Amino acid sequence: MRSIPWTLVLEKVREQIDRTQHLLRQVPPERLTWRPDLPGAPFTVGVLLGHLLDCLSGFCAVLYGAYPQRLGHFLELKRLPVNHPCGPEEARDRIATYLDHIEEGFALLTDEDLGRRVATAFVPEGEAVLTLFLGNLEHLINHKFQLFYYLKLLGVPVATSDLYRLRGGGLSR
Repeated sequence: MRSIPWTLVLEKVREQIDRTQHLLRQVPPERLTWRPDLPGAPFTVGVLLGHLLDCLSGFCAVLYGAYPQRLGHFLELKRLPVNHPCGPEEARDRIATYLDHIEEGFALLTDEDLGRRVATAFVPEGEAVLTLFLGNLEHLINHKFQLFYYLKLLGVPVATSDLYRLRGGGLSR
């Protein structure tokens, strides 16, 4: 039986990907080598776009860890570069590929998977699947906001509605 919590988690992942894709359409291609003049600003715009790919690859790694036999083809994604300078079009295309894989993997998840531990590069003894998904979601949201902030600093007219899917009432511009 399909779990309502997994459906809700996937919907939130889709929403964050949608808003990220929207922000990517706002990136001035001629500014990919720009980096804010702020202490500790490690990424140029182009490298930030490549890092967003790393954020999404994390979801696929968790899904592969949960179902290695059924999702063995996810290993092909490991060959794709992440954390590299890339343009908005490459980022959008790759994000769409990751989303296809994420949706495929989520279709396998059951309620029993919520607390099932999966080994990671950071925690070899494993962490709960839900914990890993929430951590990856947080990672994506943080870097989506970083992209939003970079766009603001570049003078691109972005607003709250570019960052969030507004549901009426709660957030203002």
